[in-house]
Amino acid sequence: MFSDAEAAELYDLLNPWDPARFPGDAFYADLLTEADSVLDVGCGTGAMLHLARRRGHTGRLMGIDPDRAALDRARHRAGVGDAGIEWVEGTAADCPPRADFELAVMTGHAFQFLVGDEELRASLAAVAAALRVGGRFAFETRHPQARAWEEWNPADAADLTGPGGRELRVWHEVESVTGGVVTFTGTTATPDGTVLRVDRARLRFLEEAALDALLHDAGFTIEARYGDWRRGPVTAASREIVTIARRR
Repeated sequence: MFSDAEAAELYDLLNPWDPARFPGDAFYADLLTEADSVLDVGCGTGAMLHLARRRGHTGRLMGIDPDRAALDRARHRAGVGDAGIEWVEGTAADCPPRADFELAVMTGHAFQFLVGDEELRASLAAVAAALRVGGRFAFETRHPQARAWEEWNPADAADLTGPGGRELRVWHEVESVTGGVVTFTGTTATPDGTVLRVDRARLRFLEEAALDALLHDAGFTIEARYGDWRRGPVTAASREIVTIARRR
């Protein structure tokens, strides 16, 4: 067996937060530096907010996530300089209303876990309500034209040393692609292929026009749109849709 707590620790190993190494992390780190208060929607294990606090962010920082094990890791990894970060268990639709945040973010393609239209509308409305007028919402979603799901298969398994020094093999496999929704599994196994855990998830791949309509209906205007982490335009070769939206 592979516990939820171990899965949260493994997530950090597979997805280290490091603005010095990863352009996407640097993109968000710059936005956090500019904002006096930040709401991290789908914060996971809290690595981004912890680093922001350690680097001197003195304003209000809040992370919200439905994964209890991830939030437990976020709370217990606190060290010197991490005081005052708020951790809330809940979905994007549970964002606190009238919270007056200057910036809300969804990193790590967390936005794509909002699958149904009603879920998207409720989540965007809640994010807007948590922001002050003029506040910004920054997030990214994989561009459907890149068909990223075609790269998710057992042949691309990652071998690594996991929690407790256990040797692990991790891979993803697509089950179906229907109407812009990709259903896939993530498998954690031993190197010989003995399966320890299988997690199933769905991701929504939205075109720009559909995304912008949802944002407009929720009370946002598009401030900036990029096709890569260096703030280049969206092109026919872009793999990302990076959005900064401002609350009206």
